[in-house]
Amino acid sequence: MKDIGKEFGKELASHHWNENYRQLVKQAFADPEVQALIAKHRSELTNEELKRSASKVYEFVTIKNQLKRGESTLAPGYEPKLSVVNHTFEVAYVPSQQLLVERKLAEVHSRVKLLNLPKSLRQASLADFEIAGREQAANAATEFIQQYLTTPHEFHQGLYLSGSFGVGKTYLLAAIANQLAAENIISMLVHFPSFAVKLKNSIGTSQNTPLIETVKKVPVLMLDDIGADQLSSWIRDDVLGVILQYRMQEQLATFFSSNLSQQQLLGEYLTVNNRGEAEPLKAQRIMERVRYLSREIVMIGQNRRRQ
Repeated sequence: MKDIGKEFGKELASHHWNENYRQLVKQAFADPEVQALIAKHRSELTNEELKRSASKVYEFVTIKNQLKRGESTLAPGYEPKLSVVNHTFEVAYVPSQQLLVERKLAEVHSRVKLLNLPKSLRQASLADFEIAGREQAANAATEFIQQYLTTPHEFHQGLYLSGSFGVGKTYLLAAIANQLAAENIISMLVHFPSFAVKLKNSIGTSQNTPLIETVKKVPVLMLDDIGADQLSSWIRDDVLGVILQYRMQEQLATFFSSNLSQQQLLGEYLTVNNRGEAEPLKAQRIMERVRYLSREIVMIGQNRRRQ
């Protein structure tokens, strides 16, 4: 095979460019990517056509090298791509592989709505979940995901994760949500005490209804840390009750996490309101919905927040 660089170098030498530019162009044509592209399309590229493409080749190699040195003013995440179109070189600016990965990740993240919870939960994954001592919870999470993805239009009972502080309840919920997001399933992870405060503070405004509607209708809902606040009758009956009733009727997957067992949630949280009034019948009505929507998994282990 002829040495393309030498052959074309002769053509450059005969062209009426100043010496400095001629050397720069010659170096550009010596770039391995350029050489490979010329070799691939040699049958359709004459030397005259290569000369006409000199500025494009020089542009491609210059920008590519600037990117390597971190000196390019090109829009972040884009890189030059050299191709042959109609017997001439053309430069297009395309998203880099890193930008494509970042876009894909952002798209996945957009399917997990976090309400008053740390953004770090977007990195939670089942692969990083420490299974030792928490096998039942890990298996239940995996089983739910498999069944939900297999038959998404059927009702699938969520999980009620109970256990002491720091055993990984919230992390596991986020890991489930992130795994579902990778399969185009939208979910919402809500810190329930903060959600309740937000609603109380916006009483009398138009903010409550849209927020409640969003939480009520999301395909997969996860209510985190339920039972950690003092519950008013209004939040219990007109917010939580309405949300759970709708989700039960529409057969929507719902998860809970709590420091309280389901039995404790009924007796210590739902029954007595923040004014000290006992309302056992209303509490039982809510609890029936919780039990219908979820099955309890007790998580044990050391407090990982202290590590």
